[in-house]
Amino acid sequence: MTQQQNVLVVGEGGREFAIAKKLQESTHVQQVYCAPGNVGMESVGIQQVDIAENDFPRLIDFAKTHEIAWTFVGPEDSLVEGIVDEFHAAGLKIYGPTARAAQLEGSKDYALNFMDHYGVPTAKHHGYRDQTAALKGLDEFGFPLVIKENGLAGGKGVVIVRDRAEAVRTVEEMFANGQSRLVLEECLVGPEYSLFLALSNGHYRILPMAQDHKRAYDGDRGPNTGGMGAYSPLPQLAKNDYQRMIDEVVKPTVQGLVAGNYHYHGILYIGLIMTVAGPKVIEYNVRLGDPETQVILPRLTTDLYELVDAALKDEPLPEIQVSEQATFGVVVAAEGYPQKPVHGQPLVKLPAMDGVVIDYANVKGDLNHLRGAGGRLLMVLSMADSLQVAHDQVYQYLDQRHLQQCYYRHDIGSKAGL
Repeated sequence: MTQQQNVLVVGEGGREFAIAKKLQESTHVQQVYCAPGNVGMESVGIQQVDIAENDFPRLIDFAKTHEIAWTFVGPEDSLVEGIVDEFHAAGLKIYGPTARAAQLEGSKDYALNFMDHYGVPTAKHHGYRDQTAALKGLDEFGFPLVIKENGLAGGKGVVIVRDRAEAVRTVEEMFANGQSRLVLEECLVGPEYSLFLALSNGHYRILPMAQDHKRAYDGDRGPNTGGMGAYSPLPQLAKNDYQRMIDEVVKPTVQGLVAGNYHYHGILYIGLIMTVAGPKVIEYNVRLGDPETQVILPRLTTDLYELVDAALKDEPLPEIQVSEQATFGVVVAAEGYPQKPVHGQPLVKLPAMDGVVIDYANVKGDLNHLRGAGGRLLMVLSMADSLQVAHDQVYQYLDQRHLQQCYYRHDIGSKAGL
């Protein structure tokens, strides 16, 4: 057997919990470190590192002194700020796109221009750099209309407006809050899907599909969040629709990355909507999604270390092998999330039991005395022979517990008929 390696995961949330846990399962791995991580990671043997995810000099020093084979970047902020470029300059291996490629998430306008240039189907759209032009541009669109902040917004910088008065108010508020650019987009109608590619320059593998639930409350009501629950696989996705996604979206996207000399080594998340005219891209993200990662990676039977290692060495990527079992997860969030989440609430001890596991995110304290640290606190997950069984196990588990100053959606999976 080859020598086991140390790897580093950058980030601190539920997504990074799932990535680190999956890497820790590999026979090639000695120890997974996570910077800054969260205290819940101790429950699965992940070692926290007290370094902020944007403190690149200290992360580089840690990678050198701890003989890190390579680093896996979780959050988009670090990628957009250029962590990959900094690691490359230091002679270190790191899995993620460069700052230039990360603009596909860092700027909505940049991503839409990329789609236009390389023939990737998307919504009718236009970017604006000032309020006067944006208000005048409203006349080019009907309602409902999608208004997006151009930069990173943690999945929450999107507003769907129903009429002109609401549109004017939203545009004025976005510019008043410091936006230097925003995008107006045609409102597409249809089911949404999350598709993830593991890329090595022009070569790629498609990870299992997942369904996210962005709105805060049951019935897809309330403000957009980072995601309130997910499941995989997707029984409602027809095979021919999936093939159209590959042919009409994935292939021209990858061809564009090659033609544009992006040298993309990392994850590309494609947010899709299946319209009556076919699949269209809502957005690109340049990393794994949260909470989709937590339901995708448990189904992946391919060794994640081997997949990433091959990509970084520009070797042939291993075939993706996926379990026939289904995974289902519900996010427990702090009361008041996403606008004003409560902090510091005590979290009752949540043991893994009856096919249920916990992926921790925004928590502090220690494993026996956990407290909420705002936002999405944790995810309750189940893996079972069917989505229905996994769904029932998660909700039975949650229904038996009193979670103080917390909330969760009760209808995750409804789009799959659960």
